[in-house]
Amino acid sequence: MGLQTIIRRVFTWWNDATLSTLLYTRRKGVLVGKDEQGNAYYRTRDDAHRWVIYNGLVEASRIPPGWHGWIHRRVDTPPTHDDYVPKAWEKPWRPNPTGTPQAEFPPGSLYLQTPARMGRKPYAAWSPERMEGESS
Repeated sequence: MGLQTIIRRVFTWWNDATLSTLLYTRRKGVLVGKDEQGNAYYRTRDDAHRWVIYNGLVEASRIPPGWHGWIHRRVDTPPTHDDYVPKAWEKPWRPNPTGTPQAEFPPGSLYLQTPARMGRKPYAAWSPERMEGESS
C-alpha cells in the first residue's frame, strides 16, 4: 500500500473501506460472497452484523437487489446460494442517474425541454371571499 492509499483509508470513507473497517473485517468477518461489481459481503460468525466492502466508490445504490435483500435482513439466503431465485420484479442493477444527463424526470417537470401540461386547472390560493356554498 502506498502512502496516498493509507492516508485515504484513514481520513476518508467514500473512496474505499476505512482502516478500522478493514481491521474489524479481518478479526470478525466471514466472507459470504461477491457480486458482479466486485463488492464483498461479510457477516459476523453469529450473523449479528452484516456489511459490504465496496470495490471502489462507496455508493449504497451499487448494491444489487438480491444482495440488498440479504444485507437488510429481508431474506436469510444470500444470492450466492444455489437455492436463491430472484423475484420476477427484481430488475438488474444500474447506476443511479441522479445529477447526470441520463437523469429521469416525471411529466410536468420544469427540467424537461417541453414540460407536459398536467390537465388540471392552475392553482388558486384560498380566500374567504370565494368560499363556495355561502350566500352573501
